[in-house]
Amino acid sequence: MVLMNTLLWTALGTGFIFIMTCMGASVVFLFRKEVNRNIQTVFLGFAAGIMIAAAVFGLLVPAIREAEENGFAGWLPASIGFILGVLFLLALDKIIPHLHPGTNTKEGISISMKRTTLLVSAVTIHNIPEGMAVGLSFALAAQNSADSVLFSSAMALALGVGIQNFPEGAAVSLPLKREGFKTWKAFLIGCLSGLTEPVFGILMVLLAGFIAPVMPWLLAFSAGAMMYVVVEELIPEAHLGEHTHYGTLAVMAGFVLMMILDVALG
Repeated sequence: MVLMNTLLWTALGTGFIFIMTCMGASVVFLFRKEVNRNIQTVFLGFAAGIMIAAAVFGLLVPAIREAEENGFAGWLPASIGFILGVLFLLALDKIIPHLHPGTNTKEGISISMKRTTLLVSAVTIHNIPEGMAVGLSFALAAQNSADSVLFSSAMALALGVGIQNFPEGAAVSLPLKREGFKTWKAFLIGCLSGLTEPVFGILMVLLAGFIAPVMPWLLAFSAGAMMYVVVEELIPEAHLGEHTHYGTLAVMAGFVLMMILDVALG
């Protein structure tokens, strides 16, 4: 019964962040001409700020607290899990063939694939950590059902990730349109990029249900994967062009918003 309730809440939480991705991708219908680079900079920076705060307040802090309650040194699973998450995303980055919007440089294993497929692969890698984070947060709340704060924190994390998925969905679809994709196709790809979130969210719940003692490690793992995406992709892309301070301020705004959500709702 507990597992079913957890899966239900995870499905609702990850379904919400998926819908927000689609809503963000729909912004592409509002632009008939070239999209202003500053708009994309703000979107990317805002998403980066929320992900940084989510990784720290929504994942690493609970990981440390959970480890200490189980008699471990809090820094041990937090640091090792974080590093493993980074290495996991790095491995995916090196193995899975993909292409980032706005570039012509293919990454991953060299293989003959359509440009559209390579672009979809890039955003798929990008969204994996977010689904993991939301799924693990609800799994942790289910394992400690007497602690209502953990459930509130999971809700806050889902809300924060959902909010950042709006600009993130736009940050996927808008560059695709700029590259010459038809508007509906750019929207569809941007929307589908969020499908990995419900899938990995539910997988994490099922995994955590069988190996509850490693929850702190999984939380830190997810945090490391999220931070890899932020540092490798979001922040660099938010600082392309002339007015990079727009991206910087957007990062700060996203961080503050996610911090407020976590503290106020948690």
